[in-house]
Amino acid sequence: MRQVAIIGAGETGGLLAHALARRNVATEILLVDDHGRAAQGKALDIAQAGPVEGFASRVSGTADTAAVAGASVVALADPFGAPALTGEPALQVLKRLRQFAPHALIVCVDASHRELIERGVRELHMDRARLIGSAPEALVAGVRALVAVETGNLPRDVSLTAIGVPPQHIVVPWEDATVGGFGLTRMVNESDRRRLEARMAALWPPGPYALAAAAAKAIDAVLKRSEALVACFVAPDDSSGRRVRTAALPVRLSDSGVTDVVLPELSVRERVQLDNAMSL
Repeated sequence: MRQVAIIGAGETGGLLAHALARRNVATEILLVDDHGRAAQGKALDIAQAGPVEGFASRVSGTADTAAVAGASVVALADPFGAPALTGEPALQVLKRLRQFAPHALIVCVDASHRELIERGVRELHMDRARLIGSAPEALVAGVRALVAVETGNLPRDVSLTAIGVPPQHIVVPWEDATVGGFGLTRMVNESDRRRLEARMAALWPPGPYALAAAAAKAIDAVLKRSEALVACFVAPDDSSGRRVRTAALPVRLSDSGVTDVVLPELSVRERVQLDNAMSL
């Protein structure tokens, strides 16, 4: 049970704080925003829900970025009253986080943060295992919902992942997908699978609730040292000499960050799709 700090008390940041509190995986959840009173107000609102919902996590708010120093995990969300930070302002936040919480795992929450992760690793030389993006897990949930509608099942009965670079380069390893324990390719023919693939781009970007739920799942896996796979944006390893793009990949997480990338079996077509998606 450790501290989680959330940078940004906007809609997604507030939803993430509430989702984490309900999971009871952190002793303390800290909302940090330049609008300190807004962060404090949201934190108080969430804390007052504790006795009703039965969670014990302490939730507080502040305008002081230095307060993240004790956090095991820092989530980068959206500022109060503004969209999620991108570009140079977001990179400056990463620089400050590296100064105040050099050993924390950083989870970038927004769908727009794929390029930020890539820049953080390549330009700031941050550890690629400790700087990830959780938005792809929300995309996976959307794909599961599409398949559930197609097959007449519940999303919880669908098991699959999605990899690549959304929205235009999403690869679903269909041979690994199951519905109710049965291979999906036995239930959905290739023509219908192609039709599903054509609809996936519309699932991106996910909304604030889905983004918050995805980030909460990733942070839960980190703090509980769960073996569950989570789809995350992971920066490329340039040590092989081949420069590729940051992409969504299924990973296992721990408090040290990404411990394993677990790529499913891919068909020849899916391997070509993934290579094309990741090529610079």
